[in-house]
Amino acid sequence: MLRCGGAVMTREAERAEGTVASSGTERVARSWLARSMWFGAGWFAVTVGGIGVVVPGLPTTGFMIIAAACFARCSPRFEQWVLDLPGVGRSVADYRSGLGMPKRAKVTAIAMMVIAISLSTGLLLDNMALRLSIIGAGIVGVWYIIRRVPTAPPRTSRTEEDAT
Repeated sequence: MLRCGGAVMTREAERAEGTVASSGTERVARSWLARSMWFGAGWFAVTVGGIGVVVPGLPTTGFMIIAAACFARCSPRFEQWVLDLPGVGRSVADYRSGLGMPKRAKVTAIAMMVIAISLSTGLLLDNMALRLSIIGAGIVGVWYIIRRVPTAPPRTSRTEEDAT
């Protein structure tokens, strides 16, 4: 029986409802305390990701990936909710399945990182050590996106999928 966020469901009931996550792995924590911690961390990531929708430079998809990972450990129902979110759900699912990011998203992410880092270090900060640490973190972030995150094949539109 799972108890997370006030909801009590057996694994069989979740399967019957179709709420078991598509990840296919049974990683739900056994301890109530652990599930509660994962649940809180998941909602924290959803909150920060939601703020990222309106705040430039704050990555929404990254925090939703974290939220899905947290919810996978406490509530497959909420994990599926993140995967079904319009706008980011497909990107989260693609990342988790190993497809990575579309080329356009990679270019946009890197451009936004460079702009945010340039503005922060060039205009807003006077401390040289802080400037260098932000530049270093930016270099690592750009390297990670370019070298470690796979480039997903271009997505087809719904009309192209229906035509085939």
